[in-house]
Amino acid sequence: MDEALLRGLVPGVLGILVRRGADFAAAEDAVQDALVEAVRTWPADPPRDPKGWLVTVAWRRFLDATRADAARRRREDRVEEEPAPGPVPAVDDTLRLYFLCAHPSLSPSSAVALTLRAVGGLTTRQIAGAYLVPEATMAQRISRAKRTVSGVRLDRPGDVATVLRVLYLVFNEGYSGDVDLAAEAIRLARQLAAVIDHPEVAGLLALMLLHHARRAARTGPDGGLVPLAEQDRGRWDTGMIAEGVGILQAALARDRLGEFQAQAAVAALHADAPTAEETDWVQIVEWYDELARLTDSPVVRLNRAVAVGEADGPRAGLAALAVLDGSLPRYAAVAAYLHERAGDTATAARLYAEAARKAPNLAERDHLTRRAARLNADRSDRSR
Repeated sequence: MDEALLRGLVPGVLGILVRRGADFAAAEDAVQDALVEAVRTWPADPPRDPKGWLVTVAWRRFLDATRADAARRRREDRVEEEPAPGPVPAVDDTLRLYFLCAHPSLSPSSAVALTLRAVGGLTTRQIAGAYLVPEATMAQRISRAKRTVSGVRLDRPGDVATVLRVLYLVFNEGYSGDVDLAAEAIRLARQLAAVIDHPEVAGLLALMLLHHARRAARTGPDGGLVPLAEQDRGRWDTGMIAEGVGILQAALARDRLGEFQAQAAVAALHADAPTAEETDWVQIVEWYDELARLTDSPVVRLNRAVAVGEADGPRAGLAALAVLDGSLPRYAAVAAYLHERAGDTATAARLYAEAARKAPNLAERDHLTRRAARLNADRSDRSR
């Protein structure tokens, strides 16, 4: 069973059902039923037209559910006869579904959550992890969002900023390796950039390309995490970097700065440095200042503390860190790194161990644990 194929087909199948008249919530339920049936039957009897098969089965599930619900009986008057099985139109409804999920009646957080679940294919648990809320809370949020857009057709675009946040979260989820959606997010960002003339759309696409260009170097042969400063830059995709930089420069030239353009500028400065030692940290600090002004985000200020530590020394970085909330995600890891650079290896080892316990994924936890162990071993050797 090719799960990647199924994930890629879901948006198109869902879009077809909605365009045929199914409300969003019922359409998603029907598509999920069709996916379950596909997992059960495809290994022994794979269809020649997977998308057409899913559309046919999902549409039948929708009709069955509609007819079985007496409260929805009136909807049958509006439901057309079941289309004959056969090839389905080669129409990509994915972007239209993103805009539906970014409907003005939804809060930004609900719109993002609904899109990640219904179009991106992430589980409720994964979305809850991204928001740092309990899974039950996220499940209720998604259910309410589905009810809100129920009956809304695909002819009312939503908020572009919300769509961009959705794409960014999808990209980050894929980039982490838990769910490989990074390439799909880039594809959708390209489509969005082709139809919407907006510098922040271009900024997001540039940011994705610049990050994705480093993907091959982010892990070692053993699967362990490789920090940016230690990556083999010869493994970076220079063609993708050049494309990202070109898109970013064109966006910045329009003088309508937004947070994705600023983030892309930071990524471009990293990509432009032949070695870690040649990174222009002074400019990176300046871009983080712009980002902080645009977003007032504590996470941005956390990243800025790292950049300050590189540009002005670890003591300056620790001073910038001291004014932030210690409960921020990855605060302990940043503090550990800056203390290590300042020569306080005992504090650094303790903080690396603390950060490892709080790490959001196994790769990061293992990396932080190894750093703590290395510092402790070095201190033990010196004490002998």
